[in-house]
Amino acid sequence: MTQQVPSTEPELAGVRNFRDVGGLPTTDGRRVRYGVLFRSGHLAHATQEDAAFLASLGLHTIFDFRNAADQRLEGPDVELPGVRNVNLPLSDPADGAEFWQMVRDGDLDQLRAILDDGKGAARMIASYRKIVTERTAEHARVLHALADDSVPALMHCAAGKDRAGISVAVTLLALGVERDAIVADYLESGAAHRRYRVRRSGSAHTAYTPEVMELLDPLFDARAEYLQAAFASIEETWGDVDAYLAEGLGLTPAARERLRARLLD
Repeated sequence: MTQQVPSTEPELAGVRNFRDVGGLPTTDGRRVRYGVLFRSGHLAHATQEDAAFLASLGLHTIFDFRNAADQRLEGPDVELPGVRNVNLPLSDPADGAEFWQMVRDGDLDQLRAILDDGKGAARMIASYRKIVTERTAEHARVLHALADDSVPALMHCAAGKDRAGISVAVTLLALGVERDAIVADYLESGAAHRRYRVRRSGSAHTAYTPEVMELLDPLFDARAEYLQAAFASIEETWGDVDAYLAEGLGLTPAARERLRARLLD
């Protein structure tokens, strides 16, 4: 199949961190097909123009990895005609609810207590390890859906960085994409124009000071060490990626080949 030339990345007004995952190289010389796998932040604030663009992609399925608390905070995704919406929460609303409330409403001393001295980054690493090892049923459902009929697909969470980032990475591992390319794609979520805009209570003079933003940075930054921690957990738990896919996610060789046939050139 002739590989499509990707269009210029769209400037979406109400959707952050959108991009086509196409073009990434596999270890056996193939590439992810353009126009079949997309990733982004949530779609709750999409404008009419954003929705028209998304509708033009011919999406079959949107995978929303947000939990109920996220959806209450941000709102439901916009409805796109003819598109199946699948909500697969990759985190529990009660898990860390007090922590995230503090992120939004806490004063400087409270933020220092929960985030200073590397605590923010350590929390992110622990979260990535947990999502990849404890959410195997959800990741299995995504891969089997993609292998069967659910492309083109868009994967998103709130920021499109962590939960969606892990699910995209798992998909790319199953496709045999080069590890460095998976990490490079993940790191694009750290660009200033892609990052999630955290909403904090209080005035701009106190809620978004340089020290506050520095404390929050580990939570909203894309860091290779986070994704590498997820990869390490796969290897520590299952031995290697092939065993993880087969034993952890129940992906048979036949299903994996169907997945590769749908998503690779």
